[in-house]
Amino acid sequence: MTALIECVANFSEGRRRATVASVVEEIQSVDGVAVFGWESDADHNRSVVTFVGETGAIAEAAFSGIRAAANLIDMERHSGQHPRVGAADVMPFVPLCNATMADCIKLSRRLGARVGHELNLPVFLYERAALKPGNKDLADIRRGGYEGLRRALNAGEPPQPDFGPRRLGRAGACVIGARGILIAFNVYLSTSDVAVARKIASSIRASSGGLPHVKALGLRVKGLAQVSMNLTNYKVTSIRQAVVEIRRLARTYGLDIASSEIIGLLPQDALTEADCAEFRVSNFSADRVLEARLRQLL
Repeated sequence: MTALIECVANFSEGRRRATVASVVEEIQSVDGVAVFGWESDADHNRSVVTFVGETGAIAEAAFSGIRAAANLIDMERHSGQHPRVGAADVMPFVPLCNATMADCIKLSRRLGARVGHELNLPVFLYERAALKPGNKDLADIRRGGYEGLRRALNAGEPPQPDFGPRRLGRAGACVIGARGILIAFNVYLSTSDVAVARKIASSIRASSGGLPHVKALGLRVKGLAQVSMNLTNYKVTSIRQAVVEIRRLARTYGLDIASSEIIGLLPQDALTEADCAEFRVSNFSADRVLEARLRQLL
Protein backbone atom coordinates (compact mmCIF):
# COMPACT_ATOMS: atom_id res chain seq x y z
CA MET A 1 0.00 0.00 0.00
CA THR A 2 1.17 3.53 -0.81
CA ALA A 3 2.33 5.48 2.26
CA LEU A 4 1.60 9.18 1.86
CA ILE A 5 2.98 12.11 3.86
CA GLU A 6 1.75 15.68 3.77
CA CYS A 7 3.94 18.78 4.04
CA VAL A 8 2.34 22.12 4.91
CA ALA A 9 5.22 24.43 4.07
CA ASN A 10 5.21 28.05 5.25
CA PHE A 11 7.33 30.52 3.27
CA SER A 12 8.02 34.14 4.27
CA GLU A 13 6.69 35.76 1.12
CA GLY A 14 3.12 36.78 0.44
CA ARG A 15 3.40 39.91 -1.70
CA ARG A 16 5.46 38.88 -4.71
CA ARG A 17 3.33 36.25 -6.42
CA ALA A 18 5.98 35.43 -9.01
CA THR A 19 8.45 34.57 -6.25
CA VAL A 20 6.02 32.20 -4.58
CA ALA A 21 5.12 30.66 -7.92
CA SER A 22 8.81 29.95 -8.53
CA VAL A 23 9.08 28.13 -5.20
CA VAL A 24 5.93 26.12 -5.94
CA GLU A 25 7.29 25.25 -9.39
CA GLU A 26 10.41 23.77 -7.80
CA ILE A 27 8.25 21.65 -5.49
CA GLN A 28 6.02 20.50 -8.36
CA SER A 29 9.02 19.54 -10.48
CA VAL A 30 9.70 16.50 -8.26
CA ASP A 31 8.15 13.30 -9.62
CA GLY A 32 5.64 11.65 -7.30
CA VAL A 33 4.55 14.84 -5.53
CA ALA A 34 1.12 16.46 -5.82
CA VAL A 35 0.66 20.09 -4.81
CA PHE A 36 -2.83 20.35 -3.29
CA GLY A 37 -2.79 24.13 -3.23
CA TRP A 38 -1.06 27.31 -2.14
CA GLU A 39 -2.24 30.65 -0.85
CA SER A 40 -0.63 33.93 0.08
CA ASP A 41 -1.47 36.77 2.44
CA ALA A 42 0.08 40.19 1.89
CA ASP A 43 -0.46 41.42 5.46
CA HIS A 44 1.10 38.31 6.95
CA ASN A 45 3.63 38.41 4.06
CA ARG A 46 3.47 34.65 4.09
CA SER A 47 2.45 31.77 1.85
CA VAL A 48 1.33 28.25 2.71
CA VAL A 49 1.96 25.44 0.22
CA THR A 50 0.38 22.02 0.80
CA PHE A 51 1.85 19.03 -1.02
CA VAL A 52 1.67 15.25 -0.66
CA GLY A 53 3.87 12.33 -1.70
CA GLU A 54 5.68 9.21 -0.62
CA THR A 55 8.64 9.55 1.75
CA GLY A 56 11.45 9.94 -0.76
CA ALA A 57 9.55 12.27 -3.08
CA ILE A 58 8.18 14.48 -0.31
CA ALA A 59 11.66 14.91 1.17
CA GLU A 60 13.13 15.86 -2.19
CA ALA A 61 10.30 18.31 -2.92
CA ALA A 62 10.68 19.94 0.49
CA PHE A 63 14.43 20.33 -0.05
CA SER A 64 13.81 21.89 -3.48
CA GLY A 65 11.32 24.34 -1.97
CA ILE A 66 13.69 25.31 0.84
CA ARG A 67 16.56 25.84 -1.60
CA ALA A 68 14.44 28.00 -3.90
CA ALA A 69 13.09 30.11 -1.03
CA ALA A 70 16.57 30.60 0.42
CA ASN A 71 17.76 31.93 -2.95
CA LEU A 72 14.77 34.18 -3.62
CA ILE A 73 13.70 35.63 -0.24
CA ASP A 74 15.81 38.13 1.72
CA MET A 75 14.89 38.17 5.39
CA GLU A 76 16.82 41.41 5.88
CA ARG A 77 14.07 43.12 3.87
CA HIS A 78 11.12 41.09 5.09
CA SER A 79 8.31 42.51 7.21
CA GLY A 80 4.86 41.22 8.00
CA GLN A 81 2.27 40.62 10.69
CA HIS A 82 3.13 36.96 11.23
CA PRO A 83 6.09 35.75 13.35
CA ARG A 84 8.91 34.34 11.18
CA VAL A 85 12.56 33.30 11.36
CA GLY A 86 13.42 32.30 7.82
CA ALA A 87 12.63 32.31 4.11
CA ALA A 88 11.56 28.66 4.28
CA ASP A 89 10.11 29.29 7.71
CA VAL A 90 8.40 26.09 8.82
CA MET A 91 8.25 22.65 7.17
CA PRO A 92 5.98 20.27 9.12
CA PHE A 93 5.40 16.69 7.95
CA VAL A 94 2.11 14.94 8.69
CA PRO A 95 1.49 11.18 8.33
CA LEU A 96 -1.48 10.32 6.12
CA CYS A 97 -2.37 7.02 4.40
CA ASN A 98 -0.27 4.10 5.69
CA ALA A 99 2.45 6.44 7.01
CA THR A 100 3.39 6.72 10.67
CA MET A 101 4.62 9.47 12.93
CA ALA A 102 7.91 7.57 13.15
CA ASP A 103 8.25 7.89 9.36
CA CYS A 104 7.78 11.67 9.62
CA ILE A 105 10.24 11.99 12.48
CA LYS A 106 12.92 10.11 10.55
CA LEU A 107 12.20 12.17 7.42
CA SER A 108 12.42 15.46 9.36
CA ARG A 109 15.75 14.63 10.94
CA ARG A 110 17.33 13.45 7.69
CA LEU A 111 16.06 16.48 5.82
CA GLY A 112 17.24 18.80 8.60
CA ALA A 113 20.75 17.37 8.44
CA ARG A 114 20.80 17.72 4.64
CA VAL A 115 19.54 21.33 4.69
CA GLY A 116 22.10 22.28 7.33
CA HIS A 117 24.95 20.64 5.45
CA GLU A 118 24.14 21.39 1.80
CA LEU A 119 22.36 24.75 2.10
CA ASN A 120 24.30 26.02 5.13
CA LEU A 121 21.12 27.09 6.93
CA PRO A 122 20.49 26.83 10.68
CA VAL A 123 17.87 24.10 11.15
CA PHE A 124 15.67 23.65 14.22
CA LEU A 125 13.80 20.37 14.73
CA TYR A 126 10.45 20.89 16.44
CA GLU A 127 7.33 19.09 17.69
CA ARG A 128 7.64 15.29 17.55
CA ALA A 129 10.99 15.46 15.71
CA ALA A 130 12.63 17.70 18.34
CA LEU A 131 16.02 16.63 19.68
CA LYS A 132 16.23 19.46 22.23
CA PRO A 133 13.40 20.07 24.74
CA GLY A 134 13.70 23.83 24.27
CA ASN A 135 13.02 23.53 20.54
CA LYS A 136 9.86 21.44 20.73
CA ASP A 137 7.43 24.38 20.74
CA LEU A 138 7.54 26.47 17.57
CA ALA A 139 6.57 29.59 19.52
CA ASP A 140 9.75 29.33 21.60
CA ILE A 141 11.89 29.33 18.46
CA ARG A 142 10.05 32.20 16.78
CA ARG A 143 9.36 34.35 19.84
CA GLY A 144 11.71 37.19 18.85
CA GLY A 145 11.25 36.75 15.11
CA TYR A 146 14.16 36.79 12.68
CA GLU A 147 15.79 39.72 14.46
CA GLY A 148 15.48 38.18 17.91
CA LEU A 149 16.82 34.83 16.77
CA ARG A 150 19.80 36.50 15.14
CA ARG A 151 20.63 38.25 18.43
CA ALA A 152 20.25 35.00 20.38
CA LEU A 153 22.54 33.08 18.04
CA ASN A 154 25.16 35.84 18.06
CA ALA A 155 25.11 35.78 21.86
CA GLY A 156 25.19 31.98 22.09
CA GLU A 157 21.82 31.97 23.87
CA PRO A 158 18.90 29.58 23.33
CA PRO A 159 17.32 28.56 21.12
CA GLN A 160 20.19 26.91 19.27
CA PRO A 161 19.89 24.97 15.98
CA ASP A 162 20.25 21.21 15.62
CA PHE A 163 22.06 21.43 12.28
CA GLY A 164 23.90 24.03 10.25
CA PRO A 165 25.68 27.22 11.31
CA ARG A 166 24.94 29.05 14.55
CA ARG A 167 24.36 32.33 12.77
CA LEU A 168 21.68 33.79 10.51
CA GLY A 169 22.27 34.87 6.94
CA ARG A 170 19.82 36.60 4.61
CA ALA A 171 17.74 33.41 4.25
CA GLY A 172 17.36 33.04 8.02
CA ALA A 173 16.66 29.67 9.62
CA CYS A 174 14.42 26.73 8.79
CA VAL A 175 12.21 24.91 11.31
CA ILE A 176 11.46 21.30 10.35
CA GLY A 177 9.33 18.82 12.24
CA ALA A 178 6.68 16.13 12.48
CA ARG A 179 3.19 16.63 13.85
CA GLY A 180 -0.39 15.46 13.59
CA ILE A 181 -3.14 17.19 11.63
CA LEU A 182 -3.42 20.88 12.46
CA ILE A 183 -6.20 23.22 11.38
CA ALA A 184 -5.32 26.84 10.63
CA PHE A 185 -8.40 29.04 10.92
CA ASN A 186 -8.70 32.83 11.04
CA VAL A 187 -11.57 34.87 12.44
CA TYR A 188 -12.06 38.53 11.48
CA LEU A 189 -13.76 40.81 13.98
CA SER A 190 -16.05 43.72 13.18
CA THR A 191 -13.38 46.23 14.20
CA SER A 192 -9.94 47.41 13.16
CA ASP A 193 -8.80 47.55 16.80
CA VAL A 194 -6.08 44.91 16.96
CA ALA A 195 -5.85 45.30 20.75
CA VAL A 196 -9.21 43.54 21.05
CA ALA A 197 -8.02 40.67 18.86
CA ARG A 198 -4.91 40.31 21.00
CA LYS A 199 -6.96 40.19 24.21
CA ILE A 200 -9.28 37.56 22.76
CA ALA A 201 -6.35 35.53 21.44
CA SER A 202 -4.74 35.61 24.87
CA SER A 203 -8.00 34.45 26.47
CA ILE A 204 -8.50 31.44 24.19
CA ARG A 205 -4.95 30.14 23.74
CA ALA A 206 -4.01 27.07 25.76
CA SER A 207 -0.75 28.56 27.03
CA SER A 208 -2.74 31.30 28.78
CA GLY A 209 -5.16 28.85 30.37
CA GLY A 210 -7.75 29.03 27.61
CA LEU A 211 -8.97 26.28 25.30
CA PRO A 212 -6.92 23.07 25.09
CA HIS A 213 -4.80 22.61 21.96
CA VAL A 214 -5.43 26.15 20.70
CA LYS A 215 -2.69 28.56 19.65
CA ALA A 216 -3.81 32.08 18.81
CA LEU A 217 -2.50 35.50 17.81
CA GLY A 218 -4.19 38.85 17.42
CA LEU A 219 -3.22 40.63 14.20
CA ARG A 220 -4.44 43.39 11.88
CA VAL A 221 -5.17 41.94 8.43
CA LYS A 222 -7.10 43.44 5.50
CA GLY A 223 -7.94 46.43 7.67
CA LEU A 224 -9.65 44.33 10.36
CA ALA A 225 -8.65 42.79 13.66
CA GLN A 226 -7.98 39.09 13.15
CA VAL A 227 -7.76 36.22 15.61
CA SER A 228 -5.43 33.77 13.89
CA MET A 229 -5.65 30.24 15.27
CA ASN A 230 -3.93 26.89 15.02
CA LEU A 231 -6.03 24.04 16.37
CA THR A 232 -3.55 21.27 17.14
CA ASN A 233 -6.17 18.68 18.15
CA TYR A 234 -9.58 19.48 16.68
CA LYS A 235 -11.05 16.36 18.27
CA VAL A 236 -10.53 17.98 21.70
CA THR A 237 -11.23 21.61 20.77
CA SER A 238 -13.22 21.90 17.57
CA ILE A 239 -13.47 24.85 15.21
CA ARG A 240 -17.02 25.37 16.47
CA GLN A 241 -15.96 25.50 20.12
CA ALA A 242 -13.16 27.95 19.39
CA VAL A 243 -15.21 30.29 17.21
CA VAL A 244 -18.19 30.28 19.57
CA GLU A 245 -15.84 31.38 22.35
CA ILE A 246 -14.34 34.11 20.14
CA ARG A 247 -17.83 35.36 19.33
CA ARG A 248 -18.80 35.34 23.03
CA LEU A 249 -15.73 37.37 23.94
CA ALA A 250 -16.18 39.73 20.99
CA ARG A 251 -19.71 40.53 22.12
CA THR A 252 -18.41 41.66 25.50
CA TYR A 253 -16.74 44.47 23.51
CA GLY A 254 -19.92 45.16 21.54
CA LEU A 255 -18.47 43.43 18.48
CA ASP A 256 -19.23 40.39 16.34
CA ILE A 257 -17.58 38.10 13.79
CA ALA A 258 -17.23 39.80 10.41
CA SER A 259 -16.03 36.68 8.57
CA SER A 260 -13.67 33.73 8.88
CA GLU A 261 -11.40 31.70 6.62
CA ILE A 262 -9.62 28.36 6.33
CA ILE A 263 -5.90 28.24 5.61
CA GLY A 264 -4.82 25.11 3.76
CA LEU A 265 -6.86 21.92 4.05
CA LEU A 266 -8.92 20.42 6.85
CA PRO A 267 -10.46 17.02 7.67
CA GLN A 268 -13.98 16.31 6.45
CA ASP A 269 -15.46 16.12 9.95
CA ALA A 270 -13.92 19.40 11.14
CA LEU A 271 -16.49 21.82 9.71
CA THR A 272 -20.14 21.47 8.71
CA GLU A 273 -22.10 23.47 6.15
CA ALA A 274 -24.09 24.97 9.02
CA ASP A 275 -20.84 26.10 10.69
CA CYS A 276 -19.70 27.70 7.43
CA ALA A 277 -22.91 29.72 7.23
CA GLU A 278 -22.97 30.66 10.90
CA PHE A 279 -19.32 31.72 11.05
CA ARG A 280 -19.34 33.39 7.62
CA VAL A 281 -16.54 31.23 6.23
CA SER A 282 -15.49 32.99 3.05
CA ASN A 283 -13.46 30.30 1.28
CA PHE A 284 -14.87 26.85 1.99
CA SER A 285 -15.07 24.45 -0.97
CA ALA A 286 -14.67 20.73 -1.67
CA ASP A 287 -11.02 21.42 -2.57
CA ARG A 288 -10.42 22.31 1.08
CA VAL A 289 -11.36 18.80 2.28
CA LEU A 290 -8.30 16.62 2.82
CA GLU A 291 -10.06 13.30 2.27
CA ALA A 292 -11.56 14.47 -1.04
CA ARG A 293 -8.17 15.52 -2.35
CA LEU A 294 -6.61 12.22 -1.29
CA ARG A 295 -9.35 10.27 -3.08
CA GLN A 296 -8.58 12.22 -6.25
CA LEU A 297 -4.87 11.49 -5.87
CA LEU A 298 -5.25 7.79 -5.16
